[in-house]
Amino acid sequence: MSEFELLEPGAPFGGPSAGGARGAGGQDPLLDGLNPAQERAVVSRGPALLIVAGAGSGKTRVLTHRIAHLIRNKEAWPSQILAITFTNKAAAEMRERIEGLLGEGAQGMWVSTFHSACVRILRREAERFGYVSGFTIYDSADSRALLKRIIKELDADTYGFTPANAGSKISKLKNELSDADDYAATMNESDPRDRLFVEIFKMYEQELRRANAFDFDDLIGQTVQLFRAHPDVAAVYQRRFRHILVDEYQDTNHAQYSLIRELTRPVEPEEVDRLTPPARDRELDASGRIPPASLTVVGDSDQSIYAFRGADIRNIVEFERDFPGAEVVKLEQNYRSTQNILSAANAVIGNNFDRQEKNLFTTEGDGAKIVGFTGYSQHDEARFVAEEIEDLHRGGMAYGDVAVFYRTNSQTRALEELLIRSAIPYRVLGGTKFYERAEIKDAMAYLTSIANPYDPIAWSRLLGAPKRGIGPMAEAHLANFQEAQGISFHEAMLRADEVGALGPKLRGTVQQLAGLLTRAARMAAGGGATDDSAEEAKPAPVGDVLKLILDETEMIEKLRAKRDPQDDARAENLEELIAVAREFDAKQPGAGLLAFLTEVSLVAAADDLDDTSGTVSLMTMHTAKGLEFKAVFITGVEEGLLPHQMSVDEVGGINEERRLMYVGITRAREQLYLTLASTRATFGDVSVAMPSRFLQEIPEGLIDWRQSPGEVTGRGGTESRALNAPRSSGYGSGGARSRGRVDSSVSFGAAGSRGGSGAAAVSEPASGNMQSALEKWRERKRQAKAAQAAGGGFPNMIGGAARDNGDLELASGDRIRHDEYGEGRVTGVTGVGSKRIAHVVFDAVGERKLLVKLAPITKVD
Repeated sequence: MSEFELLEPGAPFGGPSAGGARGAGGQDPLLDGLNPAQERAVVSRGPALLIVAGAGSGKTRVLTHRIAHLIRNKEAWPSQILAITFTNKAAAEMRERIEGLLGEGAQGMWVSTFHSACVRILRREAERFGYVSGFTIYDSADSRALLKRIIKELDADTYGFTPANAGSKISKLKNELSDADDYAATMNESDPRDRLFVEIFKMYEQELRRANAFDFDDLIGQTVQLFRAHPDVAAVYQRRFRHILVDEYQDTNHAQYSLIRELTRPVEPEEVDRLTPPARDRELDASGRIPPASLTVVGDSDQSIYAFRGADIRNIVEFERDFPGAEVVKLEQNYRSTQNILSAANAVIGNNFDRQEKNLFTTEGDGAKIVGFTGYSQHDEARFVAEEIEDLHRGGMAYGDVAVFYRTNSQTRALEELLIRSAIPYRVLGGTKFYERAEIKDAMAYLTSIANPYDPIAWSRLLGAPKRGIGPMAEAHLANFQEAQGISFHEAMLRADEVGALGPKLRGTVQQLAGLLTRAARMAAGGGATDDSAEEAKPAPVGDVLKLILDETEMIEKLRAKRDPQDDARAENLEELIAVAREFDAKQPGAGLLAFLTEVSLVAAADDLDDTSGTVSLMTMHTAKGLEFKAVFITGVEEGLLPHQMSVDEVGGINEERRLMYVGITRAREQLYLTLASTRATFGDVSVAMPSRFLQEIPEGLIDWRQSPGEVTGRGGTESRALNAPRSSGYGSGGARSRGRVDSSVSFGAAGSRGGSGAAAVSEPASGNMQSALEKWRERKRQAKAAQAAGGGFPNMIGGAARDNGDLELASGDRIRHDEYGEGRVTGVTGVGSKRIAHVVFDAVGERKLLVKLAPITKVD
């Protein structure tokens, strides 16, 4: 079949009718089982159609049935259909579903992402604008490497430029269809950073062109520019694609919107005359044009949560203005959640005004009430989450059907800690477990090296965190000097003057860092950061030692200075690590650094618990979009977290946060939990947390408060002082009364992996004796990593004050005493080694699972 093989004469947008093949009794199998709104969305024909698809309303089914209906009724060849999704996974699913409906009759469609469609077009047309069809596509790593080289050449790092923040700004401009010259025309000429950025941007563009390459953002922008510069090329694709369907339209940015506008323009008579093969009369309208393609977009303005990536909610809100005569179909019947969950979602999102009005409903009944809980701290909140998950699991729900959402990644630490201690298997989606994050490993490397200055892995990592010009060769020379002299790495750094291969500037840098490590080690041992006396003293609080390191290395300040959202998140994680240390100091006064590191390493040994019923999913609310779970916990529903503090001063920021809350609520199928804390540790200090305004927007009768904000903060539990607190934002009065148990005791620990793992350096050219020194050091590090991976620790890592039940033997029938649960009887023990789990029925609190290695338990004779 030719790409441009045409159908028999018919209506401007397709065949004779929306009828077509019928099943027995005159029923259309493609419409069977659809509700009235879904059926209308499938059969409607016209120049433009907006399908407002609420959460869980079956939009994928509608899209695939609409495409199948067009093809089966001979209103379009498959090759005349372009269906665009946002992910390759969604495209594959859509293609599979259509093939399931039509079989081989579906072959020839373009079902792809924006980027994939544009690559196909650019490969065919590359020679039109000076490229060859075999052009290279730079991924994010390639782009970062190129920007890193450019920034180094221009010494732009002295002005705070990094590959991350420069790349983010370039990407944003490209998605607005702006290039370096456009930016230069509007920049502030008196700002040296602006002038330098233009230079970076221009060099980046030149290097891409020299390499015959496009980066990811170019793919769409270059296709739009191609169509605008070469109307004859645009006409080929405008003629070909007679039906264009776009999923998740609310997430489109300006470049994607512009591409759709170009593809849906009519082919003017002057371009019609140049088409090959020549246009036939039945393709043309009365004015001699090929009419624009029929456009169908599916989306939900209430789920537009990617403004930070460039998504423009106006694309969907103003669709009817952009495409006059467009029909709008609303899919409001939900097939996922209970009515109580939907009523809460409707109530919250109803406070936004930048939306198409709709009201989700279900025919499946009200379901269970939403459960609310206010903890005294984030640990109290996390413990409630862990215990409720266990209750759900005992009731027959698989761990894989449970998800915990949070607004920022730094919130995971308390959640991970309590899940591990409760022996609940979990995974972090779209992110990394707290102690496995690079910035946390960097900070932990300092602490590990202070406790054990002979540890090669921790020392190697801290040299490059943050970057200070100590390269692989200098590192190798210091390490080989340390080994030859039989001294610690810190002492080797202090004696850098004796390492002849190091230049004067580098020796100064090394000795300055050695001075910091020495002061921090003295402080951790109880001598104070500056006190040289031998007077006996208690070890300094771990939080103070960590703060000294972070302050003097400026790790947090340097991340903040990059002005990149991802680096802001990394800075938040380091601030959370300070909170970890402060809480440890409060829980175990005077225990010191070794005990803190032991807590971390003990929990790491019990990580990755296996369970046949899957794992609980932890993720940010942004990651949750498109997913669904039987039970969902939305944690940290507090002002400053949800909505996030950074959104308060942004235009439309609160509205986007409210949409994020709506997305989170509508992920739950059967049970929804909303949790918050009355105090939360931030920046290493404890501050009062206020309940989120979004809680006030949910009708009181929908939430069953196990412990309300009023019980935690009000006088005598009779009034909700926190909910009634006056607010400049106009937050009203109210609050729900408790209807259930109050349980807020909480234990402390730290979770994660050994902080000292990882290597610092990338290779650089070397030869002769220098190469030999480098290879010797690399071999030492390799052996150290192998020993660590095999379970070997470092000397002096285990402190006597820390709990380690590794040798405790338990069997069914044993009586034990738990520090918080009291006495109970063991009913069984599963797992082996550090992952042994005791199943215990306690006299006071009932059944619990305990990780034997870490649980605060003793055997009762």
